[in-house]
Amino acid sequence: MSNTTYDAIVIGGGPGGSSASTFLARAGKRVLVLEKERFPRFHIGESLLPYNRILFEEMGVLPTLEASGFPLKTGAQFHVGNGSKCLKLIFRNGRYTREPAAFQVERSKFDHLLLKHAAQCGAEVREGITVTRFDNSAADSVIVETTNETGVAQTFQARFLIDASGRGNFTGNQQGLRVVHPKLKKLAVFGHFKGVRLDDGESRGDTVIVRLENKWFWIIPLEPDKTSVGCVMDQAEFVRLKRTPEEIFDHLRQSSAVVRERMRNAEPVNAIQTTGDFSYRNKRFVDRRLIRVGDAAGFIDPIFSAGVYLAMYSGKLAARAVIESLAAAGENTQQLVQYERRVHRAMQIYWEMVEGFYTTPWIEVFFEPRNKFNLPSAVTALLAGELEGGWRIRWRMRLFFLIVKLHSLWPILPRISFNESVACETPKMSSEAKVTQTAV
Repeated sequence: MSNTTYDAIVIGGGPGGSSASTFLARAGKRVLVLEKERFPRFHIGESLLPYNRILFEEMGVLPTLEASGFPLKTGAQFHVGNGSKCLKLIFRNGRYTREPAAFQVERSKFDHLLLKHAAQCGAEVREGITVTRFDNSAADSVIVETTNETGVAQTFQARFLIDASGRGNFTGNQQGLRVVHPKLKKLAVFGHFKGVRLDDGESRGDTVIVRLENKWFWIIPLEPDKTSVGCVMDQAEFVRLKRTPEEIFDHLRQSSAVVRERMRNAEPVNAIQTTGDFSYRNKRFVDRRLIRVGDAAGFIDPIFSAGVYLAMYSGKLAARAVIESLAAAGENTQQLVQYERRVHRAMQIYWEMVEGFYTTPWIEVFFEPRNKFNLPSAVTALLAGELEGGWRIRWRMRLFFLIVKLHSLWPILPRISFNESVACETPKMSSEAKVTQTAV
């Protein structure tokens, strides 16, 4: 066993682990980050939320990110797959939105910058280390067992353990806590392309979401001529098609007028890939001297690009809980309870939005915003990452879901058809549509 007892061990060097370790190190705590891969490494999930910027400032990494040339995202577009409807959010126009823009990032570069920053702040970072087991049965410490790339075993000890292992869900799987959403068993088929048509001007950096009847596409600009394009679909449908990922992706892109038009001249720059595990949550986010952050707490279908933000938000809260517990010279169970309550509340609202997104009544309300009671601004703020907006956001979101419920029982808004014969060309958005605050 290592002779050093750390204040905290962090499993995973992704955005959640990097943020937790950065906040801990900047507070003068001794923190060890154990990452099984070598950075930079490929990862999906490339669109950030505007409220990430607040965390970047607090971590001291914002100047580095601003100098890295990542595309700026000032809004998000939602299209019906046949081109019959489209809606655009502009973050800065939302009444309750404090942050106007986000970055679009190639995760290999972005994650590496964050991990290097954590090390520069004083965290001890070890890559190529796989955690094989943990033991939190002792009253005052946690033990983790590891192996390196050559198979050499080593044991480490800390006062607290932060699990930021992502969808590997290390501690949750070891304790049998993962619960898969019964209706959201999804899979993504995706790749990077050149030649994808993007909008001109400021909206060139927008995330474009294309909703088909039972699946959806993302289009995310990463570099001047590199764009991430993917489709989230039912796992059962993917298996039923019995084709290669390349064949399935090509079939899917041809099924939408909007996607066909934007990818008319597109060429792949890497192989088409797949990833699953959509969506799940662990039964508990905390345990004795253990805190789970980001995807190690739960993973939400990426439709609203909240994954990186929730990982970093929970990483910050986890660091705070550890710091306050250390100051109290104990585990400070109350801090862990508060952590779990706040992260659960944050995940729950996005979870509810995702569940709604896959229903037709929700989509029909979403694509017909009405500027009553500032509902569009509340939705825009939430989708920008506003988790501290309090009652003024919460009651408006409850009203939004009530409208969806009423519309499902007694239609009060136009119906949406996903049939490709309804519209063959992508419509041009009117000036009015371009400044719509959110899809309410």
